[in-house]
Amino acid sequence: MTEFWYNVKTHEVEEDAMSDWTQLIGPYKTREEAEHALEKVKARNEAWEKGEED
Repeated sequence: MTEFWYNVKTHEVEEDAMSDWTQLIGPYKTREEAEHALEKVKARNEAWEKGEED
């Protein structure tokens, strides 16, 4: 099963975690989910700051 990761250094999606784990967010099931990784992180951070954590 292929997993997709978002690389915060290169701002690219990787298949099967090719880079160092400290540069990656994931895994995600699809390339599209990985492409939106930073949006998810931002939304979660904002919710956490407001005390609305999942």
